[in-house]
Amino acid sequence: MAGVEAARGRPRPSLGAGLGHPQDAEGQPGDVAVVLGFSATAEVQAALADWQRWLRSERGASRHTLTAYRTDVSQFLDFLTVHLGQIPGFEELGDARLSDFRAWLAQRAGIGIGASSRARSLAGVRNLFRWLDRGGRLHNPAIGLLRTPKARRPLPRPLTIVDAASLLDQAETGPDTPWVGKRDRALLTLLYGCGLRIDEALSLNRNQAPIVACEGQGVSLVVTGKGRNQRMVPVLPAVVIALKDYLSACPFSLAGDDPLFVGVRGGRLNPGVAQRALRVLRSELGLPDSATPHALRHSFATHLLVDGADLRAIQELLGHASLATTQRYTDIDAERMLAVYDQAHPRSHI
Repeated sequence: MAGVEAARGRPRPSLGAGLGHPQDAEGQPGDVAVVLGFSATAEVQAALADWQRWLRSERGASRHTLTAYRTDVSQFLDFLTVHLGQIPGFEELGDARLSDFRAWLAQRAGIGIGASSRARSLAGVRNLFRWLDRGGRLHNPAIGLLRTPKARRPLPRPLTIVDAASLLDQAETGPDTPWVGKRDRALLTLLYGCGLRIDEALSLNRNQAPIVACEGQGVSLVVTGKGRNQRMVPVLPAVVIALKDYLSACPFSLAGDDPLFVGVRGGRLNPGVAQRALRVLRSELGLPDSATPHALRHSFATHLLVDGADLRAIQELLGHASLATTQRYTDIDAERMLAVYDQAHPRSHI
């Protein structure tokens, strides 16, 4: 700890946002690698690269998780470099105190980062420290004592059944190119009819299209979700019809491992294109900003629950690892019932 305490009095190095040519605390070029943009010594940089590879190959982390964790750790190391007065190596990371971690979270809060985002940042940094601990590179018990910032998760905001139906109907008539309209309708119908995430739907290939039923059986779809976990979901006839209409109208010959949903040039449809199309639709229909592709997944779950579906079954259909995540939809139903009571009960305003 003495080395860390002494470092606090040194001049602060120029960070350059983790890029460029970082210098050590004495103003001389330091042994620092910047391939991933981390403000850390070359030794720590190499470990961070190994950690990212481990997350991707062993944990099956999505590209979104990898990007988020990389950003969180980069920001933490940048903060620690200024806070300690030197670019951190394994010794500095192992000696970081509870007050250092708290100062980092306080700094994040001070620039307007919400509790849920701070909790996610802490999760990424904790993951790194645990991985380094298991590998014998360092041990820091202080981070285990840090309390996770508490944030009330906002309730999902589903569409009404009428609004969801209007959205699907309007999707086909909006674009100038007819086959694009059929594609958009098929995509939104799949999201709403099967409860898929937008990335799950757009990662499907042509040979996975749920359009052929086995004799005596319904149509089902195997979906690869977060953490590469697979689940099987039943497919409604309306989804099958929408997909068949789209594929018959699509000008590209799609087969095998070709993407199921394609853009106007024949490549895999970009999520941003689908989200932009939905923004246009909700504007035309006067729907709120919460009407997003993910809101169709929320609508799928909420409408099933209102219709009497079992919560465990909904959990499996959505691919939630925890039942607590699925239970948020019961809060929506309770909130709605309270609103109806407040509006309709004769003594609610007394």
